[in-house]
Amino acid sequence: MKRDYGDRMFTFANAALLAVVGLVTLFPLYYVFVVSFTDPSEFIKNRATLWPAHWSLVSYQYLMSTDAFLRAMGNSGFLAVVGTALSLLVTSGLSYSLSRRRLQGRRIMMLLILLTTLFNPGIIPPYLLVRDLHLINSTWSLILPVLTSGWYVLLMKGFFDSIPPSLEEAARIDGCNDVSVWWRIILPLSLPSMAAFGLFYAVAYWNTFFSALLYINDFDKQPMQVLLQNMLIDSSTAAGGAAAAEMVSEQQIPPETLKMAAVVIATVPILLVYPFLQKHFAKGSMIGAVKE
Repeated sequence: MKRDYGDRMFTFANAALLAVVGLVTLFPLYYVFVVSFTDPSEFIKNRATLWPAHWSLVSYQYLMSTDAFLRAMGNSGFLAVVGTALSLLVTSGLSYSLSRRRLQGRRIMMLLILLTTLFNPGIIPPYLLVRDLHLINSTWSLILPVLTSGWYVLLMKGFFDSIPPSLEEAARIDGCNDVSVWWRIILPLSLPSMAAFGLFYAVAYWNTFFSALLYINDFDKQPMQVLLQNMLIDSSTAAGGAAAAEMVSEQQIPPETLKMAAVVIATVPILLVYPFLQKHFAKGSMIGAVKE
């Protein structure tokens, strides 16, 4: 009886502690969301609010009316879409090649790929490589150097190893070559894995920040995360444009509401993509990790 009472107390204390941790974790997100929709005049008076008396889209309208913010969103969208597609093609193609035992030099290639997961070259060698390839101030400098990941290649290879060789043999009997087998047979079967790794790549490209600071000097080519960082550091930063500047001066939009609205806009796209990939996420992350 005492043991049952102790178990119930432990369960209650554990649930209470987790609830407190959850509230502490979620409160900053809630505050950002609320402030972004707070009417500017109300925020100027109160400076802090847990529930706005008047909801407003002024901060979002301002940001979406500025050329700089829209351009930064377009740059990040290009990185997320094009970069993810190219990374999945390269990663899946390389992983499929390494999963075929007939590939010459397969062990050496796997060893070299494994070394990239163990040792980081740092900052200077990649910068020198990008500079020598004349990619400085180019959007491709944010895609080509990180086109694939050795760790993802090895994980996806484990998935391809689990595909029965009989499927490939049947396709070859029908006249398919290596590229046709990979495109028509392997990729359709690997959709769960592709969805999981595609989400990883999309999040990484969408959150591109440090490499943009290193390689991109042109303000018009910077992704959203760099613009967002500038806004968060400089409270007087306004996302350029004469019309937008007039809008700020006329409506007296507080910089804090602009910052919060920018954070929400930068977060929403990934949150919208995740539910569509959730059913494939767990399966794609674990598949190939355990062999039957």
